[in-house]
Amino acid sequence: MRFTEFNFHPNLLEGIEASNYENATPVQEQVIPPIMAGKDVIASAQTGTGKTAAFLLPVMNGLLSNHVDGKVGALIIVPTRELAIQISQHMEGLSYFSNLSSIAIYGGNDAQSFVAEKKALQMGADIIVCTPGRMIAHLNMGYVNMKGLQYLVLDEADRMLDMGFQDDINKILQTLPAKRQNLLFSATMPQKIRQLAKKILHEPVEINIAISKPPEKIIQKAYVVYEPQKLPLIKKLLKETPYKNALIFCSRKQTVKQLTRELKHGGFTIAEIHSDLEQNERESVLSAFTAGRIPVLVATDILSRGIDIDTIDLVINYDVPGDGEDYVHRIGRTARAEADGAAFTLIGEKEQNKFAAIEQLLEKEVEKAPVPAEFGAAPQYNPRHRTGGNRNPQRKFYKGRPKSR
Repeated sequence: MRFTEFNFHPNLLEGIEASNYENATPVQEQVIPPIMAGKDVIASAQTGTGKTAAFLLPVMNGLLSNHVDGKVGALIIVPTRELAIQISQHMEGLSYFSNLSSIAIYGGNDAQSFVAEKKALQMGADIIVCTPGRMIAHLNMGYVNMKGLQYLVLDEADRMLDMGFQDDINKILQTLPAKRQNLLFSATMPQKIRQLAKKILHEPVEINIAISKPPEKIIQKAYVVYEPQKLPLIKKLLKETPYKNALIFCSRKQTVKQLTRELKHGGFTIAEIHSDLEQNERESVLSAFTAGRIPVLVATDILSRGIDIDTIDLVINYDVPGDGEDYVHRIGRTARAEADGAAFTLIGEKEQNKFAAIEQLLEKEVEKAPVPAEFGAAPQYNPRHRTGGNRNPQRKFYKGRPKSR
């Protein structure tokens, strides 16, 4: 279905054309019509399916048709500052030919930014994208005016609840007008999301698009290794795998810092992102990565959601993420839009059970690629989670097993 078939406002269509949008993705085809019809929507869709445009376009179209000066028209609540920035930038491109205003409100900014946020919340802005904590900071000061709100969007709602924002969201909801259109997007639909949806949605249209499964076009491989084999293997993969942009995920920021140092010493042009960096540092790194000046980025799960760069064609999990949802979101950073991509995971000895659980979620076994002989013998893949057995009894006889852990 082409975007010209949705009967969007002419000014919005100009922004769509300038953004090189032609054909809608499946989630956009299913989500846009009920939103434009004024229905509440609860939608689950895997990462990389185009859900940001699925809610932005009909919300922008509605505000263009019913523009009210001096009021906040739409409030979009997201879990992280990175996602807030991404949605705001997306909005800027699509609204270029219209008079719609928007602002991203998130923590870590300077005093000048806080003043601009305060003004938008007092005087009105068509679309406000915010993180829960920052919005609560403004609400506590008593000047937030949401009386004219038409749309509420909760994006990545499951992630927000996982991060402990339930109370903040409830407090924000109490300040909003009862009559509004509600849109809830979540990668998964656990019971706590169902409970939240029941609380805020009115007779919603429910849409499910391939929950918790990565796109089939992502080439997935895993390497079963001893922990000391991870560093030399990742160097080899980066040297021998063609890519434009490579994103390496680590579960801990200490690992990110250490791995970045090691790869820099190995001659790679590389940068890192984690919670210890200031917001302006993160934005600078992301800008350089997006522009291709830095081809390799090492990050914590802070970037597993909320980064949308079409040129990422290689994702490497330096360690196995804590659960299957994190895995899906990590590898979903590649193969965006119509591009192809590859995702490699390094499975340490103590991570086999976690990866087996991920394979159960995926309902498929990920190919186990052979570890290059130059790194010595590698362990067998024999997780208890899958087999119920113990560790491979023959492993102690492998030659070349690294002694250090």
